[in-house]
Amino acid sequence: MTRDGNFKKVVRRHAEETGLRYTEALTDLEGLSTRMHHEPVAERLLAHLRDCYGINAVAATKVSVHKTYVFRIDRNDGDPWIARAFPPARPRASVEGDAAILRFLERHDFPAERLAVDDAVSDFDGSAVLVTRLIEGVPLPEGVEKFAIMGDLLGRLHALPFDESVTRPGGASGEDPSREGRPRQDLLAALSFLDAVDTKVAAANRKQFEQLRDQVRTADDGHGLPESLLHGNLLHAPDHAVVSEQRPVAINWKASGRGPRLADFAYLIWGTGHWSPSRLTNEECIDAVVNAYRRHVELTDDELDRLEAVMYIRPLYLVGFGYRRALANGLMFDEWGFIEPPEYFSSTAAATRAAFRG
Repeated sequence: MTRDGNFKKVVRRHAEETGLRYTEALTDLEGLSTRMHHEPVAERLLAHLRDCYGINAVAATKVSVHKTYVFRIDRNDGDPWIARAFPPARPRASVEGDAAILRFLERHDFPAERLAVDDAVSDFDGSAVLVTRLIEGVPLPEGVEKFAIMGDLLGRLHALPFDESVTRPGGASGEDPSREGRPRQDLLAALSFLDAVDTKVAAANRKQFEQLRDQVRTADDGHGLPESLLHGNLLHAPDHAVVSEQRPVAINWKASGRGPRLADFAYLIWGTGHWSPSRLTNEECIDAVVNAYRRHVELTDDELDRLEAVMYIRPLYLVGFGYRRALANGLMFDEWGFIEPPEYFSSTAAATRAAFRG
């Protein structure tokens, strides 16, 4: 079979497993880079903000190497803003959803970034722009205190009451705008990442690749578990939280929405061993998260029983993302540590259950 023939076979399988038509599956795989990458011209963004809001914006500076569409906007007539000029593939309705959630959080005095103006979403060069006030702060402290802060933020968030302004599904990373929504979308995105480079997998790596695909396809997506408003990506590198002069503040709410609260919690618990200083034990960081979180929320027995399985959702997404990036650039993938060893997942889940039930 030719390389084209191999790819067509991959597309057909992808369509069958995701419920897409062939043409939709083809677009899903071939359009990944275009949907995810966006790098606006800073001077054009400045001009847009001046025209749209009548502000004296003088500089637009990228604040992230990875998020090339996020800028700090310095002004001569007020405090700095953050402008997120999302990829054109992200619908304006999704960005309006971000703004609605930030309004909800402000009404409840939740420590999150605030909209810069009432009408915080605008159209610019085919993309939607969200403007928020810049949070002046420092990164979270490392170690136990960091995990206690994030556990408290998640607990407070998950304890908030629902209202009609917060109805959209959330919890998935959503770097691919076509895969925003509930945590299941992370697994579908991971499948897309893998299938996009299927034909580049060396024969020697084929068995391991297929095992990874099967793990993604059969992972527990948290369906049926208790729901709340999720942040979706609090644990990040760097973390999506900073410490301001007043208090810790959660930022970057693109992944937020209603979904199984365990997905948020499980990702944070997974990070206790991966992103904590080596001088600390995993159990110390787990205890910090649990003690802070349960001041606001108690997980159910069903949630604790499914914790180990749900812990795999975001790590599998990260592996899929990295696998595609490596093979697309002609490199060997070597980031298996996100999902290995399996004993880490089982021992971390067991320690978390013990902390809750002890």
